[in-house]
Amino acid sequence: MTPTDIKLHQKSRVLEIVFDDQHFNLSYEYLRVFSPSAEVRGHGNEPMKLVVNKQEVSIKQVIPAGHYAIKIVFDDGHDSGIYTWEFLYELGQDFDKNWAMYQNNLKQQNTGVGVFDPSAGN
Repeated sequence: MTPTDIKLHQKSRVLEIVFDDQHFNLSYEYLRVFSPSAEVRGHGNEPMKLVVNKQEVSIKQVIPAGHYAIKIVFDDGHDSGIYTWEFLYELGQDFDKNWAMYQNNLKQQNTGVGVFDPSAGN
């Protein structure tokens, strides 16, 4: 599963990624808050961290990582996530579910919950 095309749209802050059977437009904010990095995902069994205030984040650079992934360098200094083709495909397919969980967890943040919990769901 290798993309046939990847384009950055800086004005709209969208990474467009095309696979043989799917086409996804993933916002920079979405890519940043769901980064596969240990900083966001935690180590081992740690819960995923809730990343906030990334609505205006931009991508400075996309660096190929072998033939299986890209490394995304964001303008907030975050650059430790390796986005495999499989992970990007899953992000695209699961966007609605992931984004709803993220929005739910943002609301919970106001009640003292500061960790993104994928099991919280809708």
